[in-house]
Amino acid sequence: METLFYILAIIQILLGAYLVWQAMRWLAYVRRRLYGDPGFYAPRVAVLCPCKGIEPGLERNLVSLTEFERQNYEIFFILASEKDPARSIIERVAKSSRVKTKIVIAGKAVNCGEKVNNLRTGVEQLPEEFEVLVFADSDGRPGKHWLHHLVAPLADSRVGATSTMRWLIPNNGNLPTRLLAAWNVPVVTMLGEKARNFCWGGGTAIRRATFEQSGVLEEWKNSVSDDYSLTRALERTGRSIVFIPESLTISYVETDFAGLLEFTNRQILITRVYASKMWRAAALTHLLYCLTLLLGCYVTLTTLVAGRPALPLVILTFLPLLLSAMRGGLRLTGVTEALPNARAQIMGMASDYVLLPLFMPFLYLANFVNSSLTRKIRWRGLRYELISPQQTRVF
Repeated sequence: METLFYILAIIQILLGAYLVWQAMRWLAYVRRRLYGDPGFYAPRVAVLCPCKGIEPGLERNLVSLTEFERQNYEIFFILASEKDPARSIIERVAKSSRVKTKIVIAGKAVNCGEKVNNLRTGVEQLPEEFEVLVFADSDGRPGKHWLHHLVAPLADSRVGATSTMRWLIPNNGNLPTRLLAAWNVPVVTMLGEKARNFCWGGGTAIRRATFEQSGVLEEWKNSVSDDYSLTRALERTGRSIVFIPESLTISYVETDFAGLLEFTNRQILITRVYASKMWRAAALTHLLYCLTLLLGCYVTLTTLVAGRPALPLVILTFLPLLLSAMRGGLRLTGVTEALPNARAQIMGMASDYVLLPLFMPFLYLANFVNSSLTRKIRWRGLRYELISPQQTRVF
């Protein structure tokens, strides 16, 4: 048992050191992007934002979409039903907006996710004048330069798409909300300069010509995941995806334990169906991390009970945690530099963003187990069965 622990601990320490080095490279990339010149590319842009129901801070979130600077754009709010409770808020936002807005009613989804159906309908109804499509989520609150930074790199026609990521800030201090914010933290550093980037549905920009040439509408036809399907379409055509950290998007959240498990289980199951290689690698990584920590605690305790020196075991058990905390500190530094207006809020919860993620692999492991046992998810009041990337059943 002790020999097994030594082997696992050494693996975790080496992996942890490598990930700290990767986090340093990530921070360097973030800083280069933040202090670089985004350029002056300002094509005609359509911002498509699917909405459903009332959520915390919805009106302020939608207002932020009307406040972008240095860009020529219109906003399309897309609802599945004209009776959706969010419609009255959207109309109020549209009335005071300096930017032209339109409400699109997509209708009921058939054999695909409701969000995907909303986006398909929105894109299909767009006038020809729009050169660039930008996808945003109603639960995000982007800054004034978010759109310009996201669109500017598309001046290079070789770029397939640009994308960013959310950073969750709890609306309250209850435990499940704090755990949700901590669970989402590691995703930010999965994207980078030379990483295998993917599109995030809450912040992606793509030339309309690239969108059409990549066959995204066909990829979306029976999908529940807008972003993974968009990523698959771009990968199939060999198009690159550029991570834009200067467009990181704040999302204010609140949840309970049921909502925490619903969200995290859904994200991991979608990953299993649409990115199975990533899912398997992540499952193994989190399993080994949890096993090393638990085995280290067990071996240390049995050694202490036996009256033998246990300091080397203690060091080997907690060194991976220290390396993980170092990575969290580097990540937090990059995020606060990218989101200066939210720096005080984020630093006020620094311990949650740095220390809680040390134990999030246990929640991730529960998510991986759940995704091995079922293909069903619940999302915004609807239930889906994810049969394959090209087949979805709506209940």
